[in-house]
Amino acid sequence: MEVDEPSSRPPGCSLRHFACEQNLLSRPDGSSSFLQGDTSVLAGVYGPAEVKVSKEIFNKATLEVILRPKTGLPGVPEKSRERLIRSTCEAVVLGALHPRTSITVVLQVVSDAGSLLACCLNAACMALVDAGVPMRALFCGVTCALDSDGTLVLDPTTKQEKEARAVLTFALDSVEQKLLMSTTKGLYSDAELQQCLAAAQAAAQHVFRFFRESLQRRYSKS
Repeated sequence: MEVDEPSSRPPGCSLRHFACEQNLLSRPDGSSSFLQGDTSVLAGVYGPAEVKVSKEIFNKATLEVILRPKTGLPGVPEKSRERLIRSTCEAVVLGALHPRTSITVVLQVVSDAGSLLACCLNAACMALVDAGVPMRALFCGVTCALDSDGTLVLDPTTKQEKEARAVLTFALDSVEQKLLMSTTKGLYSDAELQQCLAAAQAAAQHVFRFFRESLQRRYSKS
């Protein structure tokens, strides 16, 4: 499922090409493949399913996120991203509808060409929708980079991230582009933080429009 990039945007504030496919895998209850430029992530959602007694929560579902790197074993960066993705999912998944169950989101990095956490968030959201997990809103991830002279770049590539003075990733909801999670590295002013958040909120509207178009096309076929 593909859609062209939005054409009405300020220079430098462009999102890379997006593509998404759902229901690719047979074993998970839901799955998606999400592509942002050359960054690609495959997501599978299992559940709501039985949960180990040790992990059981009596009044809501237990949500777990597993992030697998392209090669090798998960390390500190993956564990950090898992926590950020889990906190985002927990902010929108209506876990109280499925107490004493588990919902597991498994993310496999296919290729990392920048803005990986944002792509993981987008893949996770589309897989949760495909699995029919109840959510109060959709969510998306948007990454911003600030270069040495303060120029803002949305959805940066790996090269742009390496050259940036600061990289900021935001998770936003689809109801009012409310901030669900943020993570930053590098140096930036309060004014630049607000500028990046505003740019991410504007970009999120394009991402959610892409989500809706993808879902409409998929469900109009089935």
